[in-house]
Amino acid sequence: MKKALKIICIVLAAILLIVGGYFAYVLISFHRIGNAELKAENAVDAKMEAGRDYTITSYNIGFGAYESDYGFFMDGGKESWAWSKERLDANLKNIASLLAGRRSDLYIVQEVDIDSTRSYHLDERKYLTDALTGKTYTFAQNYDSPFLFYPIFQPHGASRSGLMTFSAFEIKKADRVELPIETGLTKLLDLDRCYSKNRITVEGGKELVLYNFHLSAYTSDGKIATEQLKLLLDDMQAEYKNGAYCIAGGDFNKDILGDSSVYFGISDTKYTWAQPIPEGTFDGFDLTLVAPLDKSDPVPTCRNADSAYHPGQYVLTIDGFIVSANVTVSKSSVINTLFAYSDHNPVEMVFSLNK
Repeated sequence: MKKALKIICIVLAAILLIVGGYFAYVLISFHRIGNAELKAENAVDAKMEAGRDYTITSYNIGFGAYESDYGFFMDGGKESWAWSKERLDANLKNIASLLAGRRSDLYIVQEVDIDSTRSYHLDERKYLTDALTGKTYTFAQNYDSPFLFYPIFQPHGASRSGLMTFSAFEIKKADRVELPIETGLTKLLDLDRCYSKNRITVEGGKELVLYNFHLSAYTSDGKIATEQLKLLLDDMQAEYKNGAYCIAGGDFNKDILGDSSVYFGISDTKYTWAQPIPEGTFDGFDLTLVAPLDKSDPVPTCRNADSAYHPGQYVLTIDGFIVSANVTVSKSSVINTLFAYSDHNPVEMVFSLNK
């Protein structure tokens, strides 16, 4: 009896040691990347012109895993990796082809993995650079997470992912700008956050400051994403006051229609991770929120990945743009892919820089 009890105690002690060691590893490994200058690759020397129409496309590609039959464990689904390396490869090629077919002047892409367990350590940047030829580009690493040993039978693992910005015009300077994140243990789930800031040359000595962002999702109450947005708005306002044109775009992880259910109906399951942008957030700024919506034929930009895509699933609009007062928007729209390649639909905006 004593021998059996001793064995049980040893096993329990070993388990506690392993669990404690793992949590110590996660806490010690956690780090923030910080502000950093980015390098513009594949340089071009073309300049934008005031008074001309240009098109920008934004797409959160969901690390290439979120095909229409995919559900993610952090959204209530079961999967933690892409279905397979072969399916991931095919899906990334479809994403790249879709983007290239838009023939946009500017592209901002979110959740591009470079060396993650969940995406079989593929460098997903190459799919995009091979497709979007003739454009200069920057990459800003959004996060570099330690190994997440959950779910137990297929751990999500370590994740390195970021933001890619493509431009048909010269990017003369670019930076990674760190965003605030939660200070509690929730930060281990929401990871690091940043936006990229790209200065694009405009004829006449001016510049377009283009921001690419993917704000926090897995937070306790949504306040951090609002703080992140306010920091972005302050930066844009300062650049506008200095004479720059400003455009920001990406994944707000906020219901930017206020209440998307007005347009898309009540879902079969209620979620609260995407709150509306608090009233008054844009007060005092020379900036406008551009939420892509055709009221006669509304199309959401995001689905909750609790399971495969199906009628009645929670859908909403969280992807869009912000423009400064010297930028005129003539059209904003959602490209309806029926969530074939990602849990997001791409969004586009046609704009001109005021003379």
